[in-house]
Amino acid sequence: MRNLADLGAKAGALLKARGERIAVAESSAGGLISASLLAVPGASAYFMGGGIIYTARAFKGLLGLQREDLKDMRSSSEPYAAFLAETIRAKHRADWGLSETGAAGPTGNPYGDPAGHTCFAVAGPLTEARTLRTASDNRVENMWAFAEAALGLLVEAIERAPPVSAS
Repeated sequence: MRNLADLGAKAGALLKARGERIAVAESSAGGLISASLLAVPGASAYFMGGGIIYTARAFKGLLGLQREDLKDMRSSSEPYAAFLAETIRAKHRADWGLSETGAAGPTGNPYGDPAGHTCFAVAGPLTEARTLRTASDNRVENMWAFAEAALGLLVEAIERAPPVSAS
């Protein structure tokens, strides 16, 4: 497994070089994504904020959303991850939004997804969502794998996207 600090540093360097900012909404990664981005000295140049959207209360309180805002989306899906990424991006007036939503384990979620299932997305100049299934019920290992996958997608997206003007 790649080092989360290295991925956070790479993403941070890319964001700083481009003068762009990010906000993060994560769930089953438990803050590891944000911590990886914030571990970089000078992170205040690009990290706008975010939250761990782990419960319906956090969904409402931290994002200001209601269940009706989801329409027919369900949690732990690519459309929901893309919705979260765009919502957190817009709420923080950032250039990029990054989200993750899944089931770290040791059991699956109420939607029928097994432990080790997550969906993650980036929104900004490029929008993309992906699914990862680790086939593991090890909660901690899954949390790290989820964070690694989300940060990897962020780095890929920044490298592929045309620069945006700083907000």
